[in-house]
Amino acid sequence: MAKAAARFVCAQCGAVTAKWAGRCETCGAWNSVSEEPLEQAPGISAKGVKATARKIAFVDLAGSADPPPRAATGIAELDRVLGGGLVAGSAVLVGGDPGIGKSTLLLQAAASLARSGKRVLYISGEEAVEQVRMRARRLGLTDARLELAAAINLRDIMGSLEAASDATLVVIDSIQTMWLDEIDSAPGTVSQVRACSFELIRAAKTRGFAVVLVGHVTKDGAIAGPRVLEHMVDAVLYFEGDRGHQFRILRGVKNRFGATDEIGVFEMGETGLAEVPNPSALFLAERRGNIAGSAVFAGVEGSRPVLVEIQCLLAPNPGGAPRRSVIGWDSGRLSMLLAVLETRCGVRFNATDVYLNVAGGLRIGEPAADLAVAAALVSAAYELPTDPGMVFFGEVGLSGEIRQVAQAEARLKEAEKLGFDAACLPRRVARGNRPLAAPAGITLREIGHLSDLVARFAAPKSQSPARNPSMSS
Repeated sequence: MAKAAARFVCAQCGAVTAKWAGRCETCGAWNSVSEEPLEQAPGISAKGVKATARKIAFVDLAGSADPPPRAATGIAELDRVLGGGLVAGSAVLVGGDPGIGKSTLLLQAAASLARSGKRVLYISGEEAVEQVRMRARRLGLTDARLELAAAINLRDIMGSLEAASDATLVVIDSIQTMWLDEIDSAPGTVSQVRACSFELIRAAKTRGFAVVLVGHVTKDGAIAGPRVLEHMVDAVLYFEGDRGHQFRILRGVKNRFGATDEIGVFEMGETGLAEVPNPSALFLAERRGNIAGSAVFAGVEGSRPVLVEIQCLLAPNPGGAPRRSVIGWDSGRLSMLLAVLETRCGVRFNATDVYLNVAGGLRIGEPAADLAVAAALVSAAYELPTDPGMVFFGEVGLSGEIRQVAQAEARLKEAEKLGFDAACLPRRVARGNRPLAAPAGITLREIGHLSDLVARFAAPKSQSPARNPSMSS
């Protein structure tokens, strides 16, 4: 008997090679190459393709179509991230760390949708039916007419979905547990995940129901399985947060029917996940404004302005390499900002350990946080607190200049709503743009260079920062 043909596929980037290797030559990932059988397809000549082909219709760009119909889940924060609700025939991939609350959130959303009269199917491949029922009883969801099943055989699942033509939502928890008997490999492998996802997405597009796939994540935080899985679906949502914190962040990193980088904020409690309609107030609830090393950043996540506290602590380290520890921000950007402060402003950190934290468990990625981080660093260096009623935002360049950022008005309005009366922001440059429409209760303090910020803290002190004699300004 001839040996079945096989190929080797990288789980990170999907590159195909003829032999196994410990390191993928395309993306450089280690131990990501696995073997999968090669599906033999009957060869078709060019003449045969031409004979059976049908012409496709092309249209121009001037046409219009109605927006796709959406089904609201009843959870406002989830609907915000999805762009207004679930789109019929769409595929959504939800990933997150184990125990972060993915199954809880989807069970609550499915039950809320079922209560509104929609038909919802929940298929669990990881837990038995009774385990899901126990969670539903704890969350108070037993009154919802939710159809529940425990299965992993995709052939059986597809047969059931073919008969469920009136379903609005189908939840698959999780895609790594699904198994297709036509593929000669174990569940969770690259070939199984790709084939099962393709069949489920095809059924959703054909039958018109929305399908939500729960995906496991690797130790690096990426969704396990082939990278092509994220390209196949219409939306990719990541459930973030530390299990030590009660806050959970649902972030949309891809959405064909809405804005990307939109976030929804939840609070984990005994009765499940509760929505947080005003996350800024929650992130600043325990803030003390008279502590050195603290600054409030007025950020924007997607289309939502969010205020969050930046905390900095400096500890003397006269010998050895100073430590740089960052939680919730880019460590490389912190190193750049420290270099700018030392080189352009004369504030020395070479003999201190720097600890930076974004309070509340939120991870910030936009460059507009540079000015707030710089304010926290300088405040800690001079042991002088920032103005408790001031927010900061602005990007810092390598020469120390403060650059403009987008959506400044939305940031200022959010600050005024929470009682802040001042904002430190980049100086406006006359380029013909319309003037900034700042709220009446906000005083603007515009700066053009990072040295202007340092001068505000250096003025009350006639000597170097007290924490470290080597810090001079």
